[in-house]
Amino acid sequence: MKVMAQVAMVMNLDKCIGCHTCSVTCKEAWTNREGMEYVWFNNVETRPGQGYPRRYEDQGKWRGGWELNRRGKLDLRSGGRFRRLASLFSNPVLPGIKDYYEPWTYDYKNLTDAPLGDDYPVAEPRSLLTGKPMKIEWSSNWDDDLGGAPEAGHLDPMVQRMREQASEKVTFAFEQSFMFYLPRICEHCLNPSCVASCPSGAMYKRSEDGIVLVDQDHCRGWRQCVTACPYKKVYFNHRSGKAEKCTLCYPRIEVGLPTVCSETCVGRLRYLGVLLYDADKVAEAAATPNEQDLYEAQLRVFLDPSDPGVVRAAEAAGVPHDWLEAARRSPVFSLVKRHRIALPLHPEYRTLPMVWYIPPLSPVVDALSETGHDGEDVGNLFGAIDTLRIPLDYLAGLFTAGDAGPVRATLEKLAAMRSHMRAVNLGDIPDPGIGARVGMDPAGIEDLYRLLALAKYEERYVIPTAAAGDARRLEESAVPGECSLDHLDTGEQHSGDGPFGQDSGRRELPLVTLENFHLRTRRQTSDREPAVSEVKEQR
Repeated sequence: MKVMAQVAMVMNLDKCIGCHTCSVTCKEAWTNREGMEYVWFNNVETRPGQGYPRRYEDQGKWRGGWELNRRGKLDLRSGGRFRRLASLFSNPVLPGIKDYYEPWTYDYKNLTDAPLGDDYPVAEPRSLLTGKPMKIEWSSNWDDDLGGAPEAGHLDPMVQRMREQASEKVTFAFEQSFMFYLPRICEHCLNPSCVASCPSGAMYKRSEDGIVLVDQDHCRGWRQCVTACPYKKVYFNHRSGKAEKCTLCYPRIEVGLPTVCSETCVGRLRYLGVLLYDADKVAEAAATPNEQDLYEAQLRVFLDPSDPGVVRAAEAAGVPHDWLEAARRSPVFSLVKRHRIALPLHPEYRTLPMVWYIPPLSPVVDALSETGHDGEDVGNLFGAIDTLRIPLDYLAGLFTAGDAGPVRATLEKLAAMRSHMRAVNLGDIPDPGIGARVGMDPAGIEDLYRLLALAKYEERYVIPTAAAGDARRLEESAVPGECSLDHLDTGEQHSGDGPFGQDSGRRELPLVTLENFHLRTRRQTSDREPAVSEVKEQR
């Protein structure tokens, strides 16, 4: 048993309101420079919908992820070494700019500089790539709120698969449609196909926290990783000629802070925590013959951080104590392994993704309420989950390779929690049979309720700070004046940016200490307003 640790994420889709705040803040933090105009490390898709880039789930076309060969071994869908070598200088299996969208701005200057006249000036769209006028035809959230469903809904690969199995089962008449939001980032997989496909070895998975990154110094822009990623979350910067992707905000993770998308999420639907897993079982789990068994196979890879044997093996493998403690308190472990209500996105790609989702119960509740029945009654809910086949089948296509069993079990647990807690809040005696029906006791139901509905900041984001010592050492080693960019040969001091970020090379400005950094963090996340004296002490 080889114990390793991974920072993972869970998203509760019942809470996502589709506001795109996470996408905008991620864009401002990571992809707001030249060559990255079309790039969204985080995007929120309306389902049903084509996704971003268009129809990224159609692996028959894009050839992402892994597949089993005739001997039952894992092979990249994009081909073996010889095939990838043959396409090294011309890779045809790549989304084009039309599959993403041609980024644009508006000619606002025309509004202010237009001469007086009887007509109204307009700010026509202009391409950010060519600078020429263009017609807007597609964007990263073109399907938002089912806006494009009547014309393009049938192009959703999941809808297409369902229609093949059940004729015209999914319609897009407004009164018969269903929808939910699906936020997506890089999955930081246990078995990443992007890493395996990189010819230059620039793509790598960090051993200390499992985050998948791109070494910009070694990247040669072959773009094999873009093809190999089945989620199409690796992008090519056409200005720098390098591949770039979501970094899980690793500079924030290293000092115990959540990702930008998690920090700014309006619905508080994201959870961050540590999962321990057995690295020796990863390849075996990914090679599970039946793709509908991949969900259970991945669950078996995860280890219980409270097991004394696992703790001893983790300590022997060099996993820090802080990480073991964080794994024991991890909300991700509770939702994925203990309560088993979070599911992976497209496990059939065999990458063993580490961003998991709690499927939405809201469409079922809303459908019941519209019929005049009590949408929170457990009897009604259990019956509706099994009869409303459209959302159940669709969710199964997204999260369990078409196996509706785990999705139904998850929704039944959420329904049981709602009914149990309604009885508690109304002062009634909860029916013990509700929890027993889904394999949960009252204590477990209330623990799940607290985690999903009441959990505070420090409960939703349990991030180890074992790297704080290293961060402090690096910070204190950056003595002003010793930076090679701080002085020229003439000895003249410059006030430009240093190698550790803005102002880090300036002699006259003090460094921001790690203590002040954490004090400000606690002040921002506190439930009470700080006193004036406390604010002064932190300056």
